[in-house]
Amino acid sequence: MTASVRYEAVQPGPIGERFAVIDYDGANKTFYQPVDLNDPRLLIRGGLSPCESDPRFHQQMVYAVASETLQRFEFALGRRIHWRGFKRSADAAPVPHGASRCLNLFPHAMCQANAFYSPEAHGILFGYFRASRTNPGSNLPGQTVFTCLSHDIIAHETTHAIVDGIKSFFTEPTNIDVPAFHEAFADLAALFSHFSHKEFLLDTLEKTGGRLFDSRLKPEVAIAADSKEPVIQLQIEKANPLVALATQFGEAAGMRGALRSALGTPPNSSDINVKTEPHDRGSILVAAVFDAYFTVYTRRTSDLFRIHRAGGGNLDHDDLPTPLAERLATEASRTAEQFFVICARALDYCPPVDITFGDFLRAVLTADLDLHPKDPDGVRDAVMQAFRLRGIIADGVASFSEESLFWPKVRRDALPTVDGLQFGDPNGLTKSEKDHNGDVLRAYAQKYGDLLGFDRSLGKIQALSFHPMFHMGEDGRLFVDMVAELVQTVRTPFGDAGSGTFPMRNGVTLLISQDPPQADKRPPPRIRFVIAKLHSAEREDRVRTYYASSGRAISQKIERGEVGEAGDDARFQLDFGLLHAGA
Repeated sequence: MTASVRYEAVQPGPIGERFAVIDYDGANKTFYQPVDLNDPRLLIRGGLSPCESDPRFHQQMVYAVASETLQRFEFALGRRIHWRGFKRSADAAPVPHGASRCLNLFPHAMCQANAFYSPEAHGILFGYFRASRTNPGSNLPGQTVFTCLSHDIIAHETTHAIVDGIKSFFTEPTNIDVPAFHEAFADLAALFSHFSHKEFLLDTLEKTGGRLFDSRLKPEVAIAADSKEPVIQLQIEKANPLVALATQFGEAAGMRGALRSALGTPPNSSDINVKTEPHDRGSILVAAVFDAYFTVYTRRTSDLFRIHRAGGGNLDHDDLPTPLAERLATEASRTAEQFFVICARALDYCPPVDITFGDFLRAVLTADLDLHPKDPDGVRDAVMQAFRLRGIIADGVASFSEESLFWPKVRRDALPTVDGLQFGDPNGLTKSEKDHNGDVLRAYAQKYGDLLGFDRSLGKIQALSFHPMFHMGEDGRLFVDMVAELVQTVRTPFGDAGSGTFPMRNGVTLLISQDPPQADKRPPPRIRFVIAKLHSAEREDRVRTYYASSGRAISQKIERGEVGEAGDDARFQLDFGLLHAGA
């Protein structure tokens, strides 16, 4: 397939404005020659042709897929995304200058079956390994498999970096859903990207008779009536590649199939109570979102199938006619893009700390309501039912209904306006505008923090992040909002449960609206939503218990007197290298 990314004048590497490919082979202790994508001989060919043995193609691929993934998120969110630009903990190494602008990509970082986003390296490290000699799948026994050649793995790891840049405290595993959410959201981004490649989509549609949710493709040649087993390769069923994630990696590791699937968890409410491993638990969220997606896709294409059957078509045996497959591909791609945009924009409707699957459900529904007040195809109902069937519920709601699950809007005049806030334009804020808005938001939090639910006696409230958000309404009007995150950190003792203290985060996400001018006067910005995750004794005890049960409460450094009570906060951060090891 061909990935189309924005042109930029890159240095050999390639090294551009947003990504820098650094091809140092950690196992062999050598640098590989960097590819020069500005070379006219490569430009006229559209880049290097695919080649597993050429490190320069590996460099090109990680740059292209990472750029494509970033572009999809920036299109969905309507703004420029910045990478994490500050330290994750007080004892972490200093962040490199300009880190928020450029992310490093290391195609051959290590010789192991792993790939992971590393905030410490400010980049993504891709490994390579030998395929299983006894069960290699479609690989040669013992062949070298490069994770940097997996579209899914690159998109997955780039999404981790994007989420970390948008939601800095989502890397603190304060409950069992936090690491699972990170894995699920990255899987969703990788899987939905499958639907943006039309040639891939068309082939799958034709081989499933339009049933994209089937886990297996129909064989190209049917098995004879007098035979039970396939005789030639064209009679062998294959897995549906649209719903499979990282197939080569999974087969090379001896898993007999893809690493994970969009349909890996059936609709039952018991798995959520027993699955604790982050990838297994995350698969519940992925399955819920894709259940809703396939439900909406089926509703939107049911008339096309009825027309096909009325004309004598048989979906059980015949391949789809090309015109019908084209129409279905258009609808499948459009629906997938809508779901991806909703999931991406839902990040702006999540609390800034302590994310749960229930919080994400509420965020998805509210984001869709803001974008699409009319819902003729029942998108929100499909999401609600898919989550309900898998036991994903939201805390603090009165019933499982749209009215209860939407984040409540702030009544006009219920909170003071945020006077002086500057919204910039869709291209972002200038440094002076950022400095000004930071002062405005900190002053607002200091003055009205109690109205937002904070206990101001517990410490200062930080304006962690803020960015403008623009979108067009269904009636053509432009809506302008500022998404701001206010976070208060309270050092809380473990007591008998462990060593020292842990950072108890209390936070709110504010969606602040700039209404259109009235006559010659522009009204002051008003708060539309307050999405809070605040302190309570129950929540404090839950966070303390989870840190203790996951082994983070005990600090050898503190007990040996090497650091103070707040000097080992790195233990309260997700280690993506360990999280992805072997998975």
